[in-house]
Amino acid sequence: MKKTLLLFLLAPFSLLAQQNENTCELALKINTLLQEEHFKPKKVDDSLSVYVFDTFMDALDFNRNIFTKKEYLKLRRHRLKLDDYILKNNCSFMNEFVSVYKNALIRKKKVLHKIQNDPFDYTSKDSIRFSKKNFPFDLVAKDLERVWKKRLRYTILEDIAKLSVNLDSLAQNFSTLEKVNKTKLFDATICQVDNILENKNQIEEDLKNTFLNLFCTYFDPHTNYFSLAAKSSFMSGLSTSTLSLGLNFSLGQNDEIIITEIEPGGPAAKTNKLEKEDLVLKVSNNKGVAYAVSCSSIEKIGEMISSDFNTEIELTIQKKNGTIQNVLLQKQIMKATTNAVYSFIAEKETKVGYINIPNFYSNFDGTIVQGCADDVALEIAKLKKDNIKGLVIDLQDNGGGSIEEAVKLAEMFIEKGPLSILVNNKNEQIILEVCNEDNVYDGPIVLLINGNSASASELFAAAIQDYNRGIVIGSKSLGKATMQSILPLDEQRQQDFVKVTVEKFYRITGESNQIKGILPDVVLPVLFENVISSEANYKTAFKNEDIIPKVKFVPLPKNYFAQVIESSNLRVTNKLIFNEINLANEQINLFYNTPKKPTRLIFKDVFEDVHQIDSLWDKVKKIVETKSDLVISNNTTDLEKLKSDTLQQDINTYKIKNIKNSPYLEEAIAILNDYNTLIKK
Repeated sequence: MKKTLLLFLLAPFSLLAQQNENTCELALKINTLLQEEHFKPKKVDDSLSVYVFDTFMDALDFNRNIFTKKEYLKLRRHRLKLDDYILKNNCSFMNEFVSVYKNALIRKKKVLHKIQNDPFDYTSKDSIRFSKKNFPFDLVAKDLERVWKKRLRYTILEDIAKLSVNLDSLAQNFSTLEKVNKTKLFDATICQVDNILENKNQIEEDLKNTFLNLFCTYFDPHTNYFSLAAKSSFMSGLSTSTLSLGLNFSLGQNDEIIITEIEPGGPAAKTNKLEKEDLVLKVSNNKGVAYAVSCSSIEKIGEMISSDFNTEIELTIQKKNGTIQNVLLQKQIMKATTNAVYSFIAEKETKVGYINIPNFYSNFDGTIVQGCADDVALEIAKLKKDNIKGLVIDLQDNGGGSIEEAVKLAEMFIEKGPLSILVNNKNEQIILEVCNEDNVYDGPIVLLINGNSASASELFAAAIQDYNRGIVIGSKSLGKATMQSILPLDEQRQQDFVKVTVEKFYRITGESNQIKGILPDVVLPVLFENVISSEANYKTAFKNEDIIPKVKFVPLPKNYFAQVIESSNLRVTNKLIFNEINLANEQINLFYNTPKKPTRLIFKDVFEDVHQIDSLWDKVKKIVETKSDLVISNNTTDLEKLKSDTLQQDINTYKIKNIKNSPYLEEAIAILNDYNTLIKK
């Protein structure tokens, strides 16, 4: 009996010890890999320790309502020692983080249960403060109930305020609405804590993964740690053929997950059990992990659904009539239309081809026949049959992907010469060249970019700009000029991976677009452009620096570029829609940059706080929905294919609606029209 009891008592500590040993072992392997492969490896020293500790604590308690000041100070003694622990292969400090975090969550749950049935006072002079900077860890244990009551009161008032713009109507029904929203909020918040605490080893695993990923991001923001499941999910996002349930989802007003589309021939369609507008209540895999939608993060649910690692998914759904049922789905390889290149004919005085490239996908794992560049070539062939007079390539919101695909794409428009320069950790210059005497397309090009165009998009845009092959318009790109490779920590096991920054790329001129981005030839105002996150926002991003290129290139003559750009700038200055965007951005910048005053926890004040931006959102909505007189149609080849495919007809209608009112496409066509007019003279 004593022996059994002893084993029982030792078991949890043994499991934790194994977990910590695994954490340190992985950290050392990661460090070995990064010191060998990373573009600019850093020492594992106090700077790393401070960065990892501070960002780790932010990740665990961003809102500063989990840990007390005493607990924070207890953990803070490790702030300058994490580097030493890792190098000495002793990660026992993780025991303390896990224990403190777990106890804090248990305490939070107890507090929530204790105050759940307390009446909330919405007439007091209490107020809640807001700050863009993190508050200090100054929470005192005796204040926990008060702090959580304040936080939950504000959330309840905020949720009620969002229900309507009519203050009087909400005020009249406040008592009923408060009861419903309070119950819903407590149920969801307690359920979220239970979900973390009840899943075996989840805290240990989550903290380990977070810690290892932060260790990687110290080297640069795009170096990341991946488990096998996370790697699978990441790679599937860069492919057009993925394991899929054959379902599309959307988020409802109250964060419900709603089925919006069932793809014919897919796993969901084959069951005949699912319909549009079914609500997803729970998502489970065959490994015993389940997430209830009401109390789990959307990120967790999304990762489970999208990861190729989870080949079998069970959805608990609620039908329109209120009945609830479980549906087991086995994923299958399907074409992911959201990632794929597509094209249209766009007309306004001039008939041009429009090609949208969502990302630079590639045949990374042999599951697809061709990559993005080959798909673009097919679209161009179809467009040329319809006698287009120019080509608009849309890289707006294209976050990158395969550099090889970007080079192949550039080769379709640039005949011969060096394209870009890669520099590795040995400071060697590797010249990326193109050589294709038979271009896929030799007509005029306008390239659209914005603040979310990144990496491979920027390499391609820089090449088009440097060779004067087309005119780049839009807003400044993200400013990411680095390349990553996904490498296993153990070649045999293939369970843990690191996405490592292995090279930086430079323009053929020797300039770098790192941090500063690609500057368009014609700058067009974009909504929210000054509040969109860019490479410069990352603490560990590389600085901008130029090199002396070891190769020369011969750009094409800039015939008529100056005149076309001048005309475009004049048009943009006088165009109503762009002036409205500029005015809206002034208000947006003022709103986001003005420190928010404390808000009293009474309904009228919170209502005003929630709705103070309503008029601005109305302006933004009006701008987005402003109609243009562009004519968007399918090329002849696609038009024939669409006749017998009702699903693709719906997707096609949605895409046309998205681009038809684009002032950026409208300006691109105007530029091509100006250019064609000039070359005829």
